[in-house]
Amino acid sequence: MVVFILNRVRYFIFFALIFLLSCVYRDSSISKVNDKSRDLAQILAEGKIVAVTDFTSTNYFIYNGEPMGYQYEMLVSLAADLGVKLELIAENNPEESLKMLKRGEVDIIANNLSGEISKNFQFTEPYGQTRQVLIQRKNFNQNGEVSNNLIRNQISLANKKVYVKAKSAAAIVLKNLTIEDKIPILIQDNSDDEAENLIDLISSGKIEYAVCDEAIAKVEATIYSNIDIETPIGTTQNIAWAVGEKSPDLLRKVNGWLKTFSKSAEYTNIYNKYYENPYMAIIKKSDYFYSTKGKLSVFDELIKSESSQINWDWRLLASLIYQESKFHANVKSESGAYGLMQFMPVTAEYFGIDREASPSVQLKMGVRYLKMLEKYMADIRIPEKERLKFVLAAYNAGYGHILDARNLARKYGKDPNVWDNNVGFFIQNKVEFYNDSVVRHGYLRGSETYRYVSEILNRYDHYKNIIKK
Repeated sequence: MVVFILNRVRYFIFFALIFLLSCVYRDSSISKVNDKSRDLAQILAEGKIVAVTDFTSTNYFIYNGEPMGYQYEMLVSLAADLGVKLELIAENNPEESLKMLKRGEVDIIANNLSGEISKNFQFTEPYGQTRQVLIQRKNFNQNGEVSNNLIRNQISLANKKVYVKAKSAAAIVLKNLTIEDKIPILIQDNSDDEAENLIDLISSGKIEYAVCDEAIAKVEATIYSNIDIETPIGTTQNIAWAVGEKSPDLLRKVNGWLKTFSKSAEYTNIYNKYYENPYMAIIKKSDYFYSTKGKLSVFDELIKSESSQINWDWRLLASLIYQESKFHANVKSESGAYGLMQFMPVTAEYFGIDREASPSVQLKMGVRYLKMLEKYMADIRIPEKERLKFVLAAYNAGYGHILDARNLARKYGKDPNVWDNNVGFFIQNKVEFYNDSVVRHGYLRGSETYRYVSEILNRYDHYKNIIKK
């Protein structure tokens, strides 16, 4: 078992898949699902690992337009070690995550799933410990002192309503107390009751008690000064990730990676970033912190309005704008591009705008340009399912370079109407082909354009995971 201890914390908490060695969670609906989980060889052959985690204020969220989170960064590092791309799915229902793993829709689970399910899944080596704690509201007297009516033992929870997320570690712990210790706790469990939301309800006085993972509680306690998290509930629990029953090679690989990674400076930085960082309280209070609610930018409503002009999902247009300017309307690049949409001077002149143009005008003209590029791609008969990548590449590099790459693809036996491994290859490698006889528009550092397309679409996937349309 890999254990990494930080000096400033009592328990080393990986906010990950929790399993209770003393509790068995069985669900007949899961056991009936045919096991189609993939193993390492298939993952490496496809060049992609698919993981599921939950979107919470620590695990996986959007801040100032960028995907972030403890589990997110851990999974990014795992994918890099494997040399594959990461596809991340957000799912806050533990039961559904289990079904997705067994159906082969994901390769690994990294969230707050509870239970030892050895017949259907394999857990990685336990690489840390955590516990559940009671969340209750502090009451203050006239002198500003905390009153003495706080619960400090589990027996005092008898006949009290206690809220938990359904099928979470907290839910299982409370059910054990009612069954094994005969404490008649009135458990209020719902799959939508995320710990952060429950803590907010306690702070505001809408409910009295909740139980959640200590990791979450510690982070939230930096935001809410009137909550108490000092009463432990149940016993210490081991934590790990899970892979499918038919993935022994993946399990061995992940276990080996965890053993090294958990001792690395990279891991320590990730842990401290989310669990030992006072700035997280400021981040979570920001209007542009998005887990279950929030904003991407101050321009969200403008982006939604303009995206309808080209029938784009507004989150896709937002991802492009973030790539260009990180939502800064007055930014200027070294190459002379400026504004939200980073117009080059010649393009801006064509559309009749200048550096003083308002964000609204910048967006209108940017969308007009994208619409023009879409028409160009339709005119040269790029199939609709492929067209988006061509449009994004043309927005970055110019339409002429797309024509060059299509000509190169045609000349060297590739499909000029397909991006991946075809036209995209010649964009990415145009520095090696720009002297070719079919090239008309000269040199291009195409690796930047290729990365531009990939990053916009990857970020768009994260936006879709977390942000409501």
